[in-house]
Amino acid sequence: MTPRPGRSDPAPPPPMPAVPAAPAALRLVVADDNPVVRAGLTALLSGRPDLTVVAEAADGRQACEAAELHRPDVVLLDVRMPGVDGLAALPFLVRIAPVLMLTYSGESETVREALRRGAGGYLVHGEFTADQLITAVRDVREGRAHLTPTAAGAVLDGLRHAPSATAHAPSPPNSAYSATDFPISAKNLSRMQPPVGQSSRFRLSVREAEIMDLIASGMNNQQIAATCFISEKTVKNHINRIFAKLHSTNRAEATAKWHGDGGDPR
Repeated sequence: MTPRPGRSDPAPPPPMPAVPAAPAALRLVVADDNPVVRAGLTALLSGRPDLTVVAEAADGRQACEAAELHRPDVVLLDVRMPGVDGLAALPFLVRIAPVLMLTYSGESETVREALRRGAGGYLVHGEFTADQLITAVRDVREGRAHLTPTAAGAVLDGLRHAPSATAHAPSPPNSAYSATDFPISAKNLSRMQPPVGQSSRFRLSVREAEIMDLIASGMNNQQIAATCFISEKTVKNHINRIFAKLHSTNRAEATAKWHGDGGDPR
């Protein structure tokens, strides 16, 4: 058919604007030895369209296994858990993903130690709302520290009462546990178990074993305080407990027993 003069075909409709794809949901691992807390956190976090819990863990070992398997965006980690606790697992987990401590443990020393070992934030239960938790997860994912009041107070208190020897002491290690020494794998996760040698023999905690190692290396209280980011008073308290557990009255005697040269504990 011949088109009529003065008329043309209608112009094609303009293309529809591209709709940006929704960002992928942040993938989380929740580690807490209390199953009720784990279930509550999982329900809360997975109820958000931009968050999803890919795994739960009941202790530090399970947290590391889950993180290695799922490669999450953030790990939510309790401090006190049986077997491998949160502080022991931290140096390994932070190599995989940012870690947000989520715990009832608000002791100043614990807060500072968690941050020293690489935690990106520290929330104490009872000091935040659900929305604040969500904000903290996103902040930690982006590298922004997030602390609840108790944790923030612990950091400020540590700065106010930092031992004067810090300025003269060697730079402290990033962690009492070197992640480069123990790469994460299913085969060597057993090395994260609490020490089964002298520390279990004398019933020393992980922190006490760390300080006993420093005593045995010849450090004085001031140097230990600077190395561990704690006050000299706290060092003295630890040493008193160590001496009691090793049935020792001085550093030389404690060191001999620690090295296995001083007889068995009573």
